[in-house]
Amino acid sequence: MIPCSPISPSVVITIDALKLYRIAHFRSPHFSMQAFSKTLCNLHGVEYHRYLSRQLTITLDVYMLIRSSVDSLVAEALNRDSLDWRLKHACPLCTYTLKDEVPLIFTLLFTMDGNDSLKHILRRTLGIDENDSGESSELPTTQHVRGDHYLSCDYVNQWSKVGIEDSEVTLDSDSLGNPCTEQWNNMDEEKTKRAWGIYDETGIFTAVCRHGFSLLIIDMVQSGEFAKYPLAVIAKLMDVFGDGLGSGYDIGCQFKTTLNNSPLGPHARLGLEDLEMCERTFSKSNSLAPTTCYSSIFHRQQAITSYFEYNDDYEVYANLSDFLYNNYKQTLNIIADSRITLPKLMHNLNITHDLRPKPEHETLQMEYWQKLVNLVASKEDLDATSSVWAVATPASLASDEKDPDWQNTGRLVTNQKYQHALDMLEGLVVACIFELTKMNRSGTGYKLRKHIAKALQACSAAIKTALDRFNIAARALSPPHRMLKWEEVVEYAFLANFDLLHDSHDDVSHRPWAMPSVRQATNLYFKTCRTREEITQLNIEVRRLATYLRDEEHYLRECQRQAEASHLVLAHQINLWRQVRSRFNSHHLQRLQDIANLP
Repeated sequence: MIPCSPISPSVVITIDALKLYRIAHFRSPHFSMQAFSKTLCNLHGVEYHRYLSRQLTITLDVYMLIRSSVDSLVAEALNRDSLDWRLKHACPLCTYTLKDEVPLIFTLLFTMDGNDSLKHILRRTLGIDENDSGESSELPTTQHVRGDHYLSCDYVNQWSKVGIEDSEVTLDSDSLGNPCTEQWNNMDEEKTKRAWGIYDETGIFTAVCRHGFSLLIIDMVQSGEFAKYPLAVIAKLMDVFGDGLGSGYDIGCQFKTTLNNSPLGPHARLGLEDLEMCERTFSKSNSLAPTTCYSSIFHRQQAITSYFEYNDDYEVYANLSDFLYNNYKQTLNIIADSRITLPKLMHNLNITHDLRPKPEHETLQMEYWQKLVNLVASKEDLDATSSVWAVATPASLASDEKDPDWQNTGRLVTNQKYQHALDMLEGLVVACIFELTKMNRSGTGYKLRKHIAKALQACSAAIKTALDRFNIAARALSPPHRMLKWEEVVEYAFLANFDLLHDSHDDVSHRPWAMPSVRQATNLYFKTCRTREEITQLNIEVRRLATYLRDEEHYLRECQRQAEASHLVLAHQINLWRQVRSRFNSHHLQRLQDIANLP
């Protein structure tokens, strides 16, 4: 039992009760301490009081501290307490390398991403007025989360803009001609760095391996998804694993430019793996948000770290052999399907690669036409404002509106304006559809729904403006295209209602590859190209898992036997740790046998 007070305690909590809450909370992070307190009150037939939750929280902190101390002693007994040992051995399939292995292109495949669900509300005093947010009222604490999951703020801040500028590195993405920087809104630094003032930590930035094991966690402190967070992750992993890392990042095209321009650039060079493990991880860890957003900094980090440790031991590790088996079946099915389906599709369908950028001579003609129009407009403005000067246009630059080339190029410019107006309208409608979908998503709270509703109002105004521009451009065509009404646009409820391929400069809507069946064939072809690489990766990972299961069981039993001679309590804790992993051995061995039986 653990007392609620270090001096003259009057209430104690059994370790079994705390153990039950810990496991139940990890299995269902929505299960809060308050809910557990009320559950115990109902079982014991007493009235619930708020101080009961506080007493349970105090004893849980002591219990977690005891567990952490015991884990440190076990790690020391197993010779697993060296610097970065956990990170170096986080995943058996990624890090348990064997002799005479076929060299892989990437020694470690991982994905990283930021998530703003696990925010932390910053407690503040009342401000002088509505524009004054007040000073922080957070109490100082000496408590720190043990372990090496979290990267410290000092380490992360080394890779801030200031730190990089001090290293004489310029973060100008335009210098390498990155075309994505201006096209994608999630790469807009002004948008990604925006954070509400009520939050201290606006979320977490994490890295997980391709099998789902947590590698590193960073708190995004009063900021959006700055470049310093992925740079810090890359720096730490390169320091531990060296070269040969392969990473997936949802704004990777811009980050590639940032990485090349950073001090890590000279060292960082880059199957069927989609590298979407962060999304799958966040889909589970988001459940922690209701129980951590108002907790202290220490308790929030403790909850997040403990959850990821538990998830690694009891979820990710338990599913390792299933991961290999399912990937093997998927890869073999793709190979078998491609041998029959792909040749038949390529024979029956006329798949071409004729969709090319606009011909260069057309682009030059349109630019020249626009410059001549601008020249005439400037001349008229100049003549209207000044009657003293006479402007003579050289015969080589004179424009004849009856000239066929002039008229053809004018039509090209008109079509281009129409296409740009159409693209703008489509983009706004698609964004509106996504927001509407999110409003109806399970788990979206009232305040977020109101926030989305306001965003939709602003989006509706932008759609109306874009619709007006579209109709003006449609009327200018020869012959005029059908104009859209506001009632038609607002009825678009599905992406399929907006054909993104119609009315391009080279009407691609009738091209073979615009058909779903042809796109399916294309996807199948590229998947087939990657299957051999995936088979090679899986063969290596199967050998690693089989060897790891044997070696880990033997090593832990031997350490337990040696500890029994001098420290029975420590030997018992080693045995408990061995049981955590060995409980899944029979399942893993069965799955490995299933893999061996695959055709």
